[in-house]
Amino acid sequence: MHIIRLALAAGAVLALLSPAAPAADKAVVAVTAIVEHPQLDAVRDGVRAALAQAGYKEGETLVFEFESAQGSAATAAQIARKYVGQAPDVIVPITTPSAQAVAAATRDIPVVFGAITDPVGARLVASRDHPGGNVTGTSDMQPLADHLDLIRAIMPGVKTLGVIYNPGEANSVWTVTTLRKMAPDRGVGIVEATATKTADVRAAALSLVGKVDAIYVPTDNTVASAVEAVVGVGLENRLPVFGAETESVARGAVAAIGFDYYQLGRETGAMVVRVLQGEKPGEMPVINARGGDLVVNLKSAAAMGVIIPPTLLNRARRVIR
Repeated sequence: MHIIRLALAAGAVLALLSPAAPAADKAVVAVTAIVEHPQLDAVRDGVRAALAQAGYKEGETLVFEFESAQGSAATAAQIARKYVGQAPDVIVPITTPSAQAVAAATRDIPVVFGAITDPVGARLVASRDHPGGNVTGTSDMQPLADHLDLIRAIMPGVKTLGVIYNPGEANSVWTVTTLRKMAPDRGVGIVEATATKTADVRAAALSLVGKVDAIYVPTDNTVASAVEAVVGVGLENRLPVFGAETESVARGAVAAIGFDYYQLGRETGAMVVRVLQGEKPGEMPVINARGGDLVVNLKSAAAMGVIIPPTLLNRARRVIR
C-alpha cells in the first residue's frame, strides 16, 4: 500500500513538472512565405480570417504560426524542416519557393499552398483537377493575354516590353516563357532583365532604359518587394511601368488587371478548414483566383507620359488620381 501511494505521488509530481501538451481540440496551422510584401501579407491575413469565420479562434481552438524566409531559399527550406518536425495539422506555404520547400520536406502532413502561379509546372501537384499526394491549394495564375492587351490599349505603338524577374522563381520563369509566346502575335518583343535579390531590382530596371517602350512587373516575389524602385526608374525616365496585380498600381504602376489577394487567402483558408475537417488534399482540386478588376493610376500615367483612354477609365474599378 505504501509503495502504491509513493508511485501515485511520483506520478502527480511528474504531471505537474511536464510541459502541457496542446489540447486535442486545438488545431495547429503553420504558415510560411518566401518574403513579406502587401500581396503575400493579404493572402496570410485571408487564411487567418477564413479560419476565424469557421470557428477556429487563435489562443482557444487554433495555434496559428507564421514565418517569413526573408527572400532566402535556404531559409525557406529550414522553415519547412522545422514545421515538419513540429507536425502541425496543416502547413500553408505561400509562394512557389516556399511551397516547393515544404513539399520536398513532407509526404505525410497535409499541405495547402497559396498564390502559386503554376503548381503543375512547379511539380507540386500531378494536375490541377486531381492533385494527388498530400498537396493542394490555390493558384494566382495571371490573365497574361489581358495584361498585354491592356498595355497595347494604353500604348498602341508599343513595340518592346521589358520584364524584370528572378530566374530562380519557377513562377516567374513560367510567366516570361508564356509572355514570349503571346507577345509576337501582338507585335510586341519581350526584353528580359533579371534580379536575383531585391537590392538588384533598381539596377535591372535601369538596364531597360533606352531599350524598351514600357516595363511590365510580373508577380515575382523578389520584384514585388521593390516595386517602388521600378516605379522610380519609370518616373525618372518617363518610361511607363505596368503591373500584373492591382496592388502595384497603388504603389505607382500605371495600370493593372488583377484580383484580390485577400480573397484568394480566404479561399486558401477555406481549403485548410476542409482539410482540418477530414478531407484529403490530394482529392481537392486546385482553385484558381477569380476576378479581373482594372485599376489605373492617373497621376503615374501623366508622369510617365501616357494617357488612359476614356473607355478604360469607364471600365476601371478604381481610379487613383
